[in-house]
Amino acid sequence: MAEVYMAGDFRNGTTFEMDGNVFKVVEFQHVKPGKGSAFVRTKLKNVISGAVIEKTFNPSEKYPAAEIEKKEMQYLYSDSDIYYFMDNETYEQLPLNKEQIGDSLKFLKENMNVKILSYKGNVFSVEPPMFVELQVTYTEPGFAGNTTTTSGKPATLENGYEISVPMFVNIGDVIRIDTRTGEYMERV
Repeated sequence: MAEVYMAGDFRNGTTFEMDGNVFKVVEFQHVKPGKGSAFVRTKLKNVISGAVIEKTFNPSEKYPAAEIEKKEMQYLYSDSDIYYFMDNETYEQLPLNKEQIGDSLKFLKENMNVKILSYKGNVFSVEPPMFVELQVTYTEPGFAGNTTTTSGKPATLENGYEISVPMFVNIGDVIRIDTRTGEYMERV
């Protein structure tokens, strides 16, 4: 029998089935009001559609756990709007489109290992490593006297993604990015 979660046991990252969809807990909060019964306030992400909803649960409500398959694969290359990943064990190639990859697209680099997430054989997400290092291919030079601003400047990375970087970052620099926030971390 499949594992069952009680709403009172929800934690960030918990994946469960509800109303024919699969949801991942993004945020949760146990609320115990002075009067009335306790409840769990959550922010949930539909792992298939990507939609985020807010929902409250009775802590004793039960939901079946969703079996999410995670497989490590290597990003090979893209051909127009199709992106090819290779299974590191079987060397089989898996073509995915932009919708299946989602926001992770901006962090991909050829030969990078990623986790492919699927539910009942349907790929719904590509998880890049937590930190990626990409080279800056274009940015305006920082100019003297502009050290007081904390805002930064746009920079284009080797994979075409644009990010805001500090003024001292130059073309050719390799920078580390936190893929959870999409923000610049440091120069490498």
